[in-house]
Amino acid sequence: MPQDAPGWRVGGLPEAAAVAGVVLLIAGLALGRPDVALLGVPMLLATVFSRTRYPAGAHAVAEDPPDPANEAGVASTIRISGGELAHVRVSAAGHRTIEFVARVPAEGSRAVDLRLASVRTGPQETAIADVRGYTGEWEHDPVTVGGTRRLVLPSSMPLAHVPVPRNLRGLTGPRRSRRFGDGGELRDIHPFAPGDRLRRIDWRATARRSPNLETLYVRRTFADAEAAVMLVLDSRDDVGTDPRTWRHFGEQRVDEATSLDLARHAAASIARALVEHGDRVGLVDLALDARPLPPASGRRHLRRILHGLALSHPVGEPRARLRPPQLSADVLIYLFSTVLDDASAQLVRTWRGLGHPVVVVDTLPDVRPASDPRLAIAWRIVRMERELRLDRLAREGVPIVHWAASGRTEAAAGLDALTRVAARKRDWR
Repeated sequence: MPQDAPGWRVGGLPEAAAVAGVVLLIAGLALGRPDVALLGVPMLLATVFSRTRYPAGAHAVAEDPPDPANEAGVASTIRISGGELAHVRVSAAGHRTIEFVARVPAEGSRAVDLRLASVRTGPQETAIADVRGYTGEWEHDPVTVGGTRRLVLPSSMPLAHVPVPRNLRGLTGPRRSRRFGDGGELRDIHPFAPGDRLRRIDWRATARRSPNLETLYVRRTFADAEAAVMLVLDSRDDVGTDPRTWRHFGEQRVDEATSLDLARHAAASIARALVEHGDRVGLVDLALDARPLPPASGRRHLRRILHGLALSHPVGEPRARLRPPQLSADVLIYLFSTVLDDASAQLVRTWRGLGHPVVVVDTLPDVRPASDPRLAIAWRIVRMERELRLDRLAREGVPIVHWAASGRTEAAAGLDALTRVAARKRDWR
């Protein structure tokens, strides 16, 4: 066996093939049946050929590094080189194991793309591939690759209108503010006063109102500004549709989104809608004690938001915060929470007491009824307590948007209706 091709060994049963070939050859000669004797010749030749011809080169299997442009799904690519055929077995948690045979080219390598069908986001593991190479009678020891962690960014859905605060900030932006300044929307025509710019003089209005040019008139406009919004992600818990898997007592299904997956999707949709409009967006993770990501705009900042959402996860046991995160006075807060405890409701009341408008996005998924009577009673108690919290917040004037997997279209319509109602009340824009 050459030293440059380790791991190869004679596969199958070459000794049995040699014995069968000798028996057929002797039986054919003894019975005068040349056709029977010829059946044993290929077995003998294959045995001799496998003993004299070694595999050329080593058998190598590797997983390509992640593609930064791939943001959807858990995808990976394995490359197989060496040998003639490769028997591949692919397995992953929550998926059915599949097997197939791939032909390996003599020169170069064979690329096999693997993609897992999953609705989960955040840190995920790629598929595990067990590969065994074959060359004639020779077979290679199995090689296992995969199982590396990839960061799956949350997807988003288009939103027509998203509520923003009434008080805007900055001197430029896509929205009209309530103060005077440089902008595109006319406020009024006013006599020239100290501090007005000469280029603001409206000569037509001056000629119409003051033909003798005794008084100059200027066009005053509303200043352009931008809105500032903070996304507050309550990632202290991550629950699914099956109550038996809560508190990490079971594995979550890959085809069902958890509360944190829904929160990531909702926050990503709102952030993308605001950034595309030119507004500023920030991010706060309640499970971490790190500094909030300050509001900013631009596609690069949107990618930072998406990465922050994808990296969010529960840290230890949920604990109550001594004080809410310190936020700017002119921001609107979107709280993405399951509202399974009183901490989130207390945060909402504290922020509203400080003058912040708050929108609560309910991210609890559609919970399936439990078959265990004791578990069904426990979920009924938790559900009633949760409904009481939401009812109290609604009576206090807090808008609540339900972002369940079965009602995302209704959630988008609820945000659009909330924008119109807020505009009529002059609370938000």
